[in-house]
Amino acid sequence: MELRQTVIMGVLFVAAGALILSMILPGTVRAHCDTMNGPVISQAKAAIEKGDVRPVLKWVKKDKEADIREAFAQTVAVRAKGPEAKELADRYFLETLVRLHREGEGAPYTGLKDEPVEPIVAMADKALADGSADEMIQKISAHMAAAIREKFNKAKEAARNKETSVEAGRQYVEAYVTYMHFVEGIHSAIVSVPGHSHEVTAEVGADEHEPTGHEH
Repeated sequence: MELRQTVIMGVLFVAAGALILSMILPGTVRAHCDTMNGPVISQAKAAIEKGDVRPVLKWVKKDKEADIREAFAQTVAVRAKGPEAKELADRYFLETLVRLHREGEGAPYTGLKDEPVEPIVAMADKALADGSADEMIQKISAHMAAAIREKFNKAKEAARNKETSVEAGRQYVEAYVTYMHFVEGIHSAIVSVPGHSHEVTAEVGADEHEPTGHEH
């Protein structure tokens, strides 16, 4: 039972993150590494002021480290020529760093974004800063559970009248498909995370073969 509860908590945490992001940001989820208030740019600004590039090297792949060091050296040299040059040089370094960071993630660079960090991302960062994920897990799990129950209840209610008419049957099918796709999407998010696939699959398999009390 302890293993089962651990797996379920892991499932809720991983799946709910993808779920809430999909609710907050329809379509492609925006990253926060290219926002002016994100951790990459914040640390880059601090590195420039201190004249030490090392703290930001972690944001790029090893094969891009030389590029970042070169861009940093150019930035330091140019920004010493005056306020206007300083602004341009800083912008150049920030754009270079974020572009190479995005490249390392296999994502396109679409420019720096002057927008607030998404609430879910801010919450995830805060959890790391606080050293505990408990509050975040609780909030996300509650949100996910409410969303699943809503779609489940619609499908359950529609099932009661599905045979009364063709239109009622279609309403049931629509509710059923919505519910199933939603649950399948959560499961796909879970098994796509490295380290979770085998454990979750084994647990689901165990559930499917657990005695129901009616088997002989």
